[in-house]
Amino acid sequence: MNQVLLYCRPGFEKECAGEVQDKANALELYGFPRAKNNTGYVLFEFYQPGDADTFIQQQPFSELIFARQMVAVMPMLEDLPQEDRISPIMEMVADFPRCGDLRVETPDTNEAKELLKFCRKFTVPLRQALRKSGAMYAKDNPKKPVLHLCFIAPGCCFVGYSYTTNNSPFFMGIPRLKFPSDAPSRSTLKLEEAFHVFIPRDEWDERLAAGMWGVDLGACPGGWTYQLVKRSMFVHAIDNGQMAQSLMDTGQVKHHMVDGFKFEPPRKNVTWIVCDMVEKPARVAHLMGDWLIKGWAKEAIFNLKLPMKGRYDEVLQDIENLKVYLIQNGVKFKLQAKHLYHDREEITVHIQRLDNRSPH
Repeated sequence: MNQVLLYCRPGFEKECAGEVQDKANALELYGFPRAKNNTGYVLFEFYQPGDADTFIQQQPFSELIFARQMVAVMPMLEDLPQEDRISPIMEMVADFPRCGDLRVETPDTNEAKELLKFCRKFTVPLRQALRKSGAMYAKDNPKKPVLHLCFIAPGCCFVGYSYTTNNSPFFMGIPRLKFPSDAPSRSTLKLEEAFHVFIPRDEWDERLAAGMWGVDLGACPGGWTYQLVKRSMFVHAIDNGQMAQSLMDTGQVKHHMVDGFKFEPPRKNVTWIVCDMVEKPARVAHLMGDWLIKGWAKEAIFNLKLPMKGRYDEVLQDIENLKVYLIQNGVKFKLQAKHLYHDREEITVHIQRLDNRSPH
């Protein structure tokens, strides 16, 4: 097995391909990407058999920005016979590790998503056959590998597996979130998704706790503030525009009509700084670094707007500069960045400060 399939947002195949090429080279696993624009996936082919499995074990999935999922796959199955689609798949999985879950998916394109109804129906008989043959455990086992089928067209699919310790736990790599009817804007889903992706669920009670203070830079009309308020936090909302009256009525929001680059919290009791300002990414990254270096916040989630060209290079540069800035100022931190499902021309970055020392 020498191919890895990576799901991504349609239109970002080039960025995903560039990233996986860099990561594979760093691991001294050599190959090349196959990427076609607006397909919603990249196929990376290694020169050595077995390198695909090595890559999906050794490359931390959390360090991939543009990939939504990472699956070691066999060469694409084409023209599956309608009267018996299962037999060719069973032959393919014979040498796979025994799996504890099955996901029959598609890339995130309108054309491919038309196959989802078929995928749902096909999952049931396929799971039964896999369990009967011993390729899957008799019951779902969240600790064992996940078997993936990715249909890119009728009768055409990739068959592979991922490791639950190093993959996205979500179907198609996409958290399924419902837009809250009382939220002031759809951007609220960006921050909610960021919480799902960056903060382990069993740490929510501690790290997203009621009574905490947050600061939302570029807040209006309040999509991100809404996520903090609904978790019973108090928020300094920073924006020259108007905030949704429903948020102001909660009594949990203080609205400051000032420039987000000039605001300083009145008391140093802020846990969260969140920011979705339309501004140059390098400027936003530096500002977030300032907040963490000064000890004004413990955790940050912010968006970096991407340029039209050189998107991958810009992201790498801005994140690298931010890491250097934090290290030079003695801040210990954990940083993750992801091109989330609800993002468009931006990526979301999360930084957690790991030390509680007082700043200079």
